[in-house]
Amino acid sequence: MSRIAYVNGQYVPHKDAAVHVEDRGYQFADGVYEVCEVWKNNIVDMPRHMDRLGRSLSELRIDWPMTRKALEFVLAETVRRNKVHNGLVYVQVTRGVSRRDHFFPPEDVAPSIVVTARSASPAAADKQAETGISVVSYPENRWPRVDIKTIALLPNVLAKQNAKESGGKEAWYVDADGNVTEGGSTNAWIVTKDNKLVTRPAESGILKGITRTAVLDLAEKEGLSFEERAFSLEEAYDAREAFVTAATTIVMPVVKIDDRIVGNGHPGMVASRLRQLFHTVTDLKAV
Repeated sequence: MSRIAYVNGQYVPHKDAAVHVEDRGYQFADGVYEVCEVWKNNIVDMPRHMDRLGRSLSELRIDWPMTRKALEFVLAETVRRNKVHNGLVYVQVTRGVSRRDHFFPPEDVAPSIVVTARSASPAAADKQAETGISVVSYPENRWPRVDIKTIALLPNVLAKQNAKESGGKEAWYVDADGNVTEGGSTNAWIVTKDNKLVTRPAESGILKGITRTAVLDLAEKEGLSFEERAFSLEEAYDAREAFVTAATTIVMPVVKIDDRIVGNGHPGMVASRLRQLFHTVTDLKAV
């Protein structure tokens, strides 16, 4: 069966889904997005994702395209129509369609919205987690407002492509002080030699990941010691464990950073345990 997309009020075949050439998302990357995990017929942590979407829209002064309750229904309906049991649902909102001009369009221009959903294999992800991934460091070169989940992701594309060409799965941005900020599409974590979880504070300089927040909740529930502080690339090289978090990966062990093996070169016990227990602390909305 063909995939289905929701575009500006209509459910359409994915192959026919399109937006206008003067949509400001296309012209200026003037929009925001969210990606939610779908797990066992549930959308994971939708309230937190909708909260963050609302914040991103507010920071860019873009109106909600519909009420929050209606948008939650559209996400769930898109998942249902695509028969996604495990996978992802994506929502993108732009400032709308208007003649190309850097100034905001007239107030009567409505935001544009696109929602898509696709399946993914939990077994394939679990298999990758059994061996872990490699990350490649990359100089931080993004605008300061990475706390807003915008669709302007060209720096992330280039960083991740560099990682791929260097044999890695993910990029880790490193700031001018030599500290890791976050991944190209993930949050970055290490486990120190004294078994303490460390991830960078999310007040500024990184995106406040929804999966990141859930992992902090899980760490507290499990009685794990953790710190929200900056950590250097050198400290990451010397860590006992490392991992990344995102809706697309949940908790994914990192076994190599650049040309340095992390720990014993295998996924660590902390990351593996957090991955195993992750959904015990998430909000699950049945679809």
